[in-house]
Amino acid sequence: MSDKQSMQFQTEVNQLLHLMIHSLYSNKEIFLRELISNASDACDKLRFEAIKHPALWEGDTELTVRIALNKEERTLTLIDNGIGMSRDEVIHNIGTIAHSGTKSFLNQLTGDEARDAALIGQFGVGFYSAFIVADRVTLTTRRAGAPLEEAVRWESQGDGSFTLETVTQAERGTTIVLHLKEEENQFLEPWEIKNLVRRYSDHIQLPIVMKTAEEDETLNQANALWARSRQEITDEEYKEFYKHVSHDFEEPMAWTHAKVEGKQEYTQLLYIPSHPPFDLFDREQRHGIKLYVRRVFIMEDAEKLLPHYLRFVRGVIDSADLPLNVSREILQESKDIDAIRLGSTKKILSLLEDIAKDSTERYQKFWNSFGQVFKEGAAEEHANRDKWAKLLRFSSTHLDDAQQSVSLSDYLSRMKPEQKAIYYVTADSWTAAKNSPHLEIFKRHGIEVLLLSDRVDEWVVSHLHEFEAKPLHSVAKGDLDLSALGVDSPTIETQENEKLKPLIDAITEALGERVKEVRISQRLTESPACLVMEEGAISGHLERLLKAAGQEVPQSKPILEINPDHRLITRLQLETDNEKIKEWSLLLLEQSLIAEGGVLEDPAGFVRRINQLIV
Repeated sequence: MSDKQSMQFQTEVNQLLHLMIHSLYSNKEIFLRELISNASDACDKLRFEAIKHPALWEGDTELTVRIALNKEERTLTLIDNGIGMSRDEVIHNIGTIAHSGTKSFLNQLTGDEARDAALIGQFGVGFYSAFIVADRVTLTTRRAGAPLEEAVRWESQGDGSFTLETVTQAERGTTIVLHLKEEENQFLEPWEIKNLVRRYSDHIQLPIVMKTAEEDETLNQANALWARSRQEITDEEYKEFYKHVSHDFEEPMAWTHAKVEGKQEYTQLLYIPSHPPFDLFDREQRHGIKLYVRRVFIMEDAEKLLPHYLRFVRGVIDSADLPLNVSREILQESKDIDAIRLGSTKKILSLLEDIAKDSTERYQKFWNSFGQVFKEGAAEEHANRDKWAKLLRFSSTHLDDAQQSVSLSDYLSRMKPEQKAIYYVTADSWTAAKNSPHLEIFKRHGIEVLLLSDRVDEWVVSHLHEFEAKPLHSVAKGDLDLSALGVDSPTIETQENEKLKPLIDAITEALGERVKEVRISQRLTESPACLVMEEGAISGHLERLLKAAGQEVPQSKPILEINPDHRLITRLQLETDNEKIKEWSLLLLEQSLIAEGGVLEDPAGFVRRINQLIV
């Protein structure tokens, strides 16, 4: 009695299949690269698991990927003798998509064929690419070490469902039979398969063998690309190897390849992608480098080999010193890994320095893609802090648009002769930062201020306290003294300050516990008032971010600064009705809170006060 079972694809798989078949049709030959890459990964996993469990070899230690063509039956078959899959693994790996961000990824698709093709490339097409050229796919697999009669056969026409049944298979590993569509005759020609393997998969480090009428022919060089001399490797080979390790559809932006010798001996081949993967900000998703030990694959996504802020980097590190049975736990505590991590980080930062120096446009493309993640290095990067800081980019009042293209070195080069600090303002958006009342005195005197509006920017300035001996100073914190720059305070003379004391006392009494202090501003030239935090206190922007994240926020009261030259303040000076002074004082506080992106406790009361003022 057959246990053949019909099952439905996960909804997202259906959507992806449909979009991929239509969007990637002009690049359909990539199916072979993807399937060979998967077969290679399966062999790598067997090699690693067999270190602890040699019985998994089942007497066959020669790992290969085999390709067979049958013109009569119109089939292309790929066979690997790698780790294979159990029934549960088949359902998990092929019936579902194991990406937590799949739905958000699919929501980004627009129907624009060229754009969607690039996005699908980011996602990684993998096994499903078979349906670009085949109208039926049959996969038979047995996990290494499992009984012969526990093999699994999976079959689908890519139409929303698949069948599963238990079969007997003598050999471990996976066989995939593609029943090609009528119009795909070129993939039944041996010369076409040879060309595709040499173009896309020449770097695969196990033999890819095609059975022909005369003999078995090995189609690739079958050696580890990273182990070869740089002079022997063409740019095309580097690019194709990147697509193999990253499952990316596009070419990388840049790469670095080096053999390190000394206390630790290892080879690194590291790539910077040309665009971010769709799940870059998914902290649950593992990101990292493939780790090999003496060319034996150990693990994917070995995240300890690079700091988390460089999680967009892809590639391979091959160590000559680590034990073959190294585990993730051992990686946590290994001094060898610490040295590899430090050296690899320095190599990536040097590569980025070269890009920034050689091409502003290329570096800007990198920054637009990965800048927010790169800024997370504020808390992680200690050994290479100076290199890292030089690579940061920000918006500033020097620019007319929101582009983050100003480096801290650029800022220093434009500083006023007597300027002692790098000034910045944080806000919820670039527009809010650009129009912040805290900038008024700086704009009047042409002093550049960095405009920080990424969520991670508060993190950066809380860890990066200075750059080349110049402290970073928030324009919305503490006292402001610009006299060293020849900037006259906008406040009125001391004797007239005494005349404002009754008003300041009245506003202080009206606002009570809502503020720490009311004082005359040295920042404002146009606005009637603004809120300022004490030096060392958290900013209003950071407070809102922490509250939004559900975190406890230490209570700190703001300082209300008023502009004595503003007509509203002048008018308030003349007011004798205590109730009106209270209402106007609340209005000043609420306006200042809104100006910096805050949320009012009593919006209806604010509207009422505004209406009263207008009337």
